[in-house]
Parts: sequence; C-alpha cells; structure tokens
Amino acid sequence: MDKPSPKQAVLRFAPSPNGLLHLGHAYSALLNHGLATTNGGRFLLRIEDIDIARCRPEYEEAIYRDLHWLGLDWEHPVRRQSEHFSFYQRALGDLIDRGLAYPAFLSRGEVRQRVAACEASGKAWPRDPDGAPCYPTEERKLDRATTRRWIAEGRQHAWRLDIVAATAATGDRLAGRPLAWNDTGYGPQGQTGTVPARPERWGDVILSRSDAPSSYHLSVTLDDALQGVTHVVRGQDLFHATAVHRLLQVLLDLPEPAYHHHGLVMGEDGRKLSKSNRDTGIAAYRDKGLSPSDLRLLFARDGLVLDGLLLD
Repeated sequence: MDKPSPKQAVLRFAPSPNGLLHLGHAYSALLNHGLATTNGGRFLLRIEDIDIARCRPEYEEAIYRDLHWLGLDWEHPVRRQSEHFSFYQRALGDLIDRGLAYPAFLSRGEVRQRVAACEASGKAWPRDPDGAPCYPTEERKLDRATTRRWIAEGRQHAWRLDIVAATAATGDRLAGRPLAWNDTGYGPQGQTGTVPARPERWGDVILSRSDAPSSYHLSVTLDDALQGVTHVVRGQDLFHATAVHRLLQVLLDLPEPAYHHHGLVMGEDGRKLSKSNRDTGIAAYRDKGLSPSDLRLLFARDGLVLDGLLLD
C-alpha cells in the first residue's frame, strides 16, 4: 500500500448491530477512515443488519455513538441492509434461474447429527476455513418438481450456492484465468500478493434463509459493487471469505475491488476479540476515561499501524 490511486478511492466500514463494537472494530474503522482521508477518497458507513433476530436498534445507536467518539465522520445516508432485501433477492433469483443455487431443507440439528455420526465412525467430515462443518451435498440433485412441491407445502428451507456448478460457470467469464485476488495486506499464514481463490473449501454456502432473506456473502458483495467500493480493508478473519466474494463477483458480473486484510486486535488470552465480551468494548474504554489517542497507542503497542499508509 505505497502508491496513491489514480482514481478516487472509496472505502467503507460495515459493522453489524448485534452487539457493542470492540477494539478490533475501532482499529478497522480508524484505518479505513484514515486511508480515505489520506488518499483524498470517500469513507462510507454501512449497517449490515440482515440478521433480523440478533440485530437491535440500541446497538446501531451505540455504533454511531462510538464512531463519533473516535472522531470519525461519514457520508449520508447510511445504507442499512435490512432496507434492501428486494435488491439482494433479485440477484439470488438470477443465480437460481441459472441453476447455480438450490433449496436446502436440512435443519441445523439434522446436519449436526450427520456430522456426529460420520465422525463417530472414524471418518472426517469436510469443514470450511472457519472450522464449521460443510453442508451435505445430496440436495443438489433433487429435481425441481420435488423442491417446488416441498416449498409449496411450507417446508422450511434455505437457498445455497451449488459450489461445483458455480465454479464451473466461471470458466467462460474468466477466459482461462484462475480465480484469484490481489491482497496488499496479509492472510493468517502470511499470504499476500496474488492469492488463489478456493471457494470450494466453503462448500455450498448459504445465500438466503427464512429468518434472513440474504446472507453476509451475497449482501456484502452486492453492496460493495453498488456503492462503488474500490478498496476493501478488513481483518484477517475475513481473508478466506474473499474466495466466495470473488466467485460471486465473477458470476454476477461485478467489479473486483482491491483487498487489504489487516492484523487483528487480540485479547489478553490471545484470542480474537468478541462482541460478547463487554470488557473489550469501545464504550468500556471510554467509560474508563481513555481517549481515542490512548486507543491508538494500544494499537501501536500491538504492532498495528494506522498512519502513513497509501493505497495501491
């Protein structure tokens, strides 16, 4: 990240209002805002509230309060994903019509039972880069008449991306080029530069479910394109998810942004911070009398840089 971009950069910070922001969020927000300001770009705030059951208005208000306290400003209006489900559903419909997505009827409990039975027999069940079990694949082969009847009968279902069909569909669009992205940051194992994308490691990722009409993967990919985001700057915990986002970008003819994955702020136990631990929340540090400048010193102590960066 050492050259100014020839066009105006657009960066974003996109938290979910399902808990209080912690120090890791503060670092990412400050980094994105600082990069936009230093490079003469734009800084957007997006509220990713597709999880209707967990997202709450009080957490959204706390996001605004914490970011203002950090000294950040952003463009208005703020895009709230819960107000744009029809936009995501149109893209989902396109994938369904092309045979790249299918209805999945197994419950979480049924999947857990299958995984437990498989592993109890001594066999390995495929798991995604986050360690979660991949979804079983036999429903890819269900005929449409059967799935339409089950849906009409009211069976609960989600829509999942057929990762095999979706990967195969990228062939003509990539014109023989491998699916990859360029990263000016670092992955968890130090990956940088041109990174081969391996979306198949995620299995048939979810695109929509009954209690969330769009998934994180689908919504974030569509919104970044719609909002003209040129640089996606986010934590290493989302590094591997980029493979799915690159796949969706190719399938939906969306532009490819530049990527920079930064290091994570870790807790005293050496683990990634969690919203469930209120002691690490931005508000908790503010209540202890710390200032935004004090937080910057904490980041510097952990080797996380905020100043002096330029965008490629």
